[in-house]
Amino acid sequence: MRTVTGSKFLIESDRARVLVDCGLFQGLADLRRRNWEPLSRAAADIRAVVITHAHLDHCGYLPRLVRHGFRGPILATAPTARLAEIVLRDSARLQMEAAQHANERGWSKHRPAKPLYDLGDVETTISYFDPVPTGTEIAVTSDIRLSLHHGGHILGSAWAHLTMEDGHTIAVSGDLGRPGHPLLLPPEPFTGADILLMESTYGDRTHDQQAGHSAFAAAISRTIARGGTVVVPAFALDRTEVVLHELGLLRQNGLLPATVPVFVDSPMALAALDVYREAVRDHSPELRGEIIAQGSAAISPDPFLAARTVQESIAINSVAGPAVIVSSAGMATGGRVLHHLRRLLPDPRNTVVVVGFAASGTRAHDLVDGARTLKMFGEYVPVRAEVADVPHFSAHADAGQIIDWLRAAPAPHTTYLVHGEEKASETLRDRIDQVLGWTAVVPRSGEAVLIR
Repeated sequence: MRTVTGSKFLIESDRARVLVDCGLFQGLADLRRRNWEPLSRAAADIRAVVITHAHLDHCGYLPRLVRHGFRGPILATAPTARLAEIVLRDSARLQMEAAQHANERGWSKHRPAKPLYDLGDVETTISYFDPVPTGTEIAVTSDIRLSLHHGGHILGSAWAHLTMEDGHTIAVSGDLGRPGHPLLLPPEPFTGADILLMESTYGDRTHDQQAGHSAFAAAISRTIARGGTVVVPAFALDRTEVVLHELGLLRQNGLLPATVPVFVDSPMALAALDVYREAVRDHSPELRGEIIAQGSAAISPDPFLAARTVQESIAINSVAGPAVIVSSAGMATGGRVLHHLRRLLPDPRNTVVVVGFAASGTRAHDLVDGARTLKMFGEYVPVRAEVADVPHFSAHADAGQIIDWLRAAPAPHTTYLVHGEEKASETLRDRIDQVLGWTAVVPRSGEAVLIR
C-alpha cells in the first residue's frame, strides 16, 4: 500500500473472492487518479465486502464498486453501517458539487468533469449493508467465516478475523484505536492469525497525549487573546466528537470563555454527532463509562451552534469577535472548511489547528509543512494565520501501542504492514522484528501472496 488512503484487500479462495475494506484514495493527484482505474478483479466477481469502519479511506469506494456490478452483502457493525451511509452520501454530494463547480468555472482539464459516483449509486450501495454483531462468527461464503472485534478507533470500528475452509486464518486490523481515546474503550486484544494485515499510520511515532491537550489549549488561548478565530479542520466521524469533548473541558476550566461561541459547520459531522449521542443514550458497550455518565454534554459544549444549512454556514462570516469553528474535511481536502480557510488564512489574528494525521498531498499537510499560500477553488490564498500542529489528537494507535496490542498473541506466519506511508511502515516493520521477533513485510500495492 505505502499510503494511508484507499485501503482494499482482496482475499481469494477456491470458491469465492471477498474484499476487506473498499477505500477511496485521497491526497496527491496521482493517488486520486487511482480511483478511476479498474480493480484487478471484476466487481461482479466479488462475493462480499467486509468494512472495518466508516472512514472514507476504508469505505468511500463502495458506490463505485456497486456502479461497476458488485451485488453482494456489505458486512460491517451496525454503527459502521449507519455512519457509512452518512459518509457516502456526503462524498457523493461533494463530488457532484465539485464537478459542477469545475464545469461552471472551467478549472478542470476534463471536459466535462464528472463525479466518481452520484447519490443514486450511494442509495443502491446502502441497500447492500448487512450489519454483523461483534464477537459472533458468521459465514461470509461457503468456505470463509468472519468475526468482528471492537477496534476502538471510531464508533463501530472493528478488526476482522477470517477463517478459511482449510483452517488458515487472516486478521485485518483496520485502523486500530489508541488506549487513551477520550470517548471509546481500548480495542479488543489481538488473538492471533496465520496472516495479519496491520495498519501502520503512526508506525514511526509516539503520541504525547498531555502535550496534545496543552498545545490545543494554548492555541485556543492565544487566538482568543488577540481577537481571532480558530478554525479546526476535523474529520466528521469521531474527530469532531473528540474536539468537542476537549472544548467542553476547556469551557469547564474557564480557558474557553462562555462568550466565545463554538460552531460545528458540517452537515455530515452533525449527522454523525447524532449517532454518537444515540450511542451515549443507549449505553453502547464501546463507550467509556464516564462518557455515558456525563450524557450528551460530554460532546456538546455550550454555547454550541450547529450550522446545518448553507445559509447558517455563511452567517458565521458575520460573527464579530473570537470564535471556534469546527468543520470538515479533516485534511482540508474539501467541504465547508475550505470556505472558512479562504476567509481566515490571510489574517494573522486567526489560527488553524490541525488535530490529526495530515497525509502528503493534502492542504492540511501543506499548512503543517509551512506553506505560505494554499490553492483553493482555482486560486492561491496567502497563509498569514498561525498554524498549530496538534497530531496527538489522532484516533490511531502509535507505534508502541501497536506493539502492545500484538505482543500477547502468538506470532503470525507473516505480518504485512499496510495503510501507512513508507517511512512509517518500514519503521514499524523493523520494530516488530526487533521487539517481537516476528516476520514483517511492507508490501507494494497490487502485490499478491499465497497462503499455505
